[in-house]
Amino acid sequence: MLPQGNHSWLTLAGLLIALGWLIWFSWRYAWWRRTLPYHLPRILMYHMIAPPRRGSRYNGMRVSPHQFERQVRWLRNKGWHFYTVSELVELGTHVKPRSVAITFDDGYADNLMEALPVLQKYQAKATVYVLAGEKIEDWSSQKNKAHDSGELLSEPRMSVSQQRQLLASGLIEIGSHTLTHANLLKLNVNETMKELVESKQRLEVELGVEIRSFAYPFGYFKVGDEARVKEAGYRSAVTTERGVMDPADLAPYQLPRLKVSGKEGMLAFMNRMRTGWRGANK
Repeated sequence: MLPQGNHSWLTLAGLLIALGWLIWFSWRYAWWRRTLPYHLPRILMYHMIAPPRRGSRYNGMRVSPHQFERQVRWLRNKGWHFYTVSELVELGTHVKPRSVAITFDDGYADNLMEALPVLQKYQAKATVYVLAGEKIEDWSSQKNKAHDSGELLSEPRMSVSQQRQLLASGLIEIGSHTLTHANLLKLNVNETMKELVESKQRLEVELGVEIRSFAYPFGYFKVGDEARVKEAGYRSAVTTERGVMDPADLAPYQLPRLKVSGKEGMLAFMNRMRTGWRGANK
């Protein structure tokens, strides 16, 4: 048997370990955050539905197909209603409680190959923001010059025919993400309008549908860009700002989204749906 003093030390050590775990868990998952009202729609932001790559700096943008299906299945089982972004904006205060719009930025080919089968299985709608130009900038280095590996630029993007396949499903809205994934902060007014107007016109000609929604590349926009998006003929625009949509105080050209990261598990996803946050600081 251990001396009484050793028992006390073991008990204290166990309590300290338990306390440390509780602090870590509370910081990472912030179970204490208040639940956001469920009449406020959630707009989710994805990029790629693909397995992680060893050594990649962009694995946060890659949600595995298995994880994506778990998320969509959970949403369906919990009674969430799926809409496109344009449908949410049009419904306004008439939107149902527990409404969600899934969005994808950049128009990667895996949105068709991996995401669409899951969306079809659970009859879940989504909005896919695509680049309309033939010459695309390396947007990773546009945001950070140190990120010049060309990894994102080399990711396969959907062709026009593949975008038409998405539309044929009846579940997908196509939106514009500019011509070249331009950093709007660096553009003058004429250059900005070119990116907005020509991308919309090109997509409408190629796909034969009205393009109603827009996504700001990098989430960046300057003073006056919201008005320019409206002038170009869009009815809504999504940002990368964290938050949930408020139909009663709608800012249709500055819609917040909740980022879904490939580095996070189901508990983090459920927390985002409940509170808008994964944890204490993310």
